[in-house]
Amino acid sequence: MPSIIRECLTGLPPRVEAVARMEGIKPRAAARSVARGRLVIPANPRRSHRLSGIGEGCRVKVNVNVGTSGQRCDLALEEAKARAALQNGADTLMDLSTGGDLPAVRRMVLSMDAPVGTVPVYEAVRRAGSAADVDADLLFSVIRDHCRDGVDFLTLHCGVNQDALAALHADPRVMPVVSRGGAFHVAMMVQRGEENPLYAEFDYLLEILSEYDVVASLGDGMRPGCIQDADRHAKTVEYLTLGRLAGRALDAGVQRMIEGPGHIPLGQVGYNVQVIKELSNDAPLYLLGPLVTDIAPGYDHLVSAIGGAVAAMHGADFLCMVSPSEHLALPDVNDIVEGTRTAKIAAHIGDISRTREAFRHPRELQMANARRDLDWETQFSLALFGDHARSIHTRDGELDTCSMCGDLCAVKMVREVFEKEKNRE
Repeated sequence: MPSIIRECLTGLPPRVEAVARMEGIKPRAAARSVARGRLVIPANPRRSHRLSGIGEGCRVKVNVNVGTSGQRCDLALEEAKARAALQNGADTLMDLSTGGDLPAVRRMVLSMDAPVGTVPVYEAVRRAGSAADVDADLLFSVIRDHCRDGVDFLTLHCGVNQDALAALHADPRVMPVVSRGGAFHVAMMVQRGEENPLYAEFDYLLEILSEYDVVASLGDGMRPGCIQDADRHAKTVEYLTLGRLAGRALDAGVQRMIEGPGHIPLGQVGYNVQVIKELSNDAPLYLLGPLVTDIAPGYDHLVSAIGGAVAAMHGADFLCMVSPSEHLALPDVNDIVEGTRTAKIAAHIGDISRTREAFRHPRELQMANARRDLDWETQFSLALFGDHARSIHTRDGELDTCSMCGDLCAVKMVREVFEKEKNRE
């Protein structure tokens, strides 16, 4: 079965046409974007689910991570989190489980009606017992298992290679490696004295992904873990490697996207997005964050939304939800709801900031009119999270204004003044 990239070179696959309709773009234009590697559609043929296009011409999408840890393995909790994420606007899910029955958790997440991603090296480490005991055969075996199960995209830390490790030693960082997958691969390389198998055998990896038409999410294992490390060399070396690997994947007919860039100051967000886009020939860009300050634990979902909105404005395509419990604990359902909603707001802001006139979005104009008219029902229907808005407005009773302004409502006052002026004419 040919990959979707190969299909787009000769025709118009149904799933490309479906995504084009959803995004309001021309189907042939969408097919060209897929063929050029600028639009990906994670859709493993082994599983049916609603489609989501990520990249050129598409709205900014939001991914939500769920999954167990070694300290907390509760399948029912993870199912509730996954459902809450989708109910609050998540476009995709990722299973990042590291504890308990990993295949069982994965099957549960794969039962959801959404594209699903995983990080196979997590399971490889659990099977082996330690990162140092993971070899190429085991890692590729786990990758095949995830593809066979119907996973749509895989985070693969192919850029964590000996060059990146050398850069890490030559230009030390406050927090050397904060990516869990990146740390596993560093441990594998250092303790085994070998190159990262995902980099050394990248062509074989592409064969597997091509066979199952699974998207490679080229992981940011060297992303900075604090803003103090934003200008250190390791991430730049990884950028260069991922740019080259993105080209090789496209040549092999494998869909891919790039991950990055971690914790960076707000002023560097646009620059980093543009560099990654240039190096990868505008491959879809998937971001965790970026986190633009390190001193707001408990509010990192807001920090991430600030960085994510700016990143999306400059061309990022896919935002990964950051929850209020980031850096603190495994998220609960409330954390997932709050983080998902915040990420959706950031994605919308990014969408309406991409071009000079994009802010003239029909929904934005309709909301302005509804507020002018004090039309609360229309406001709630247009709001991203209308039920939440309604609950706040009605807590002081059913009012025709908000309870903050009451009888001194500026909107109502000026409207009445203008109506009287008009009646006098």
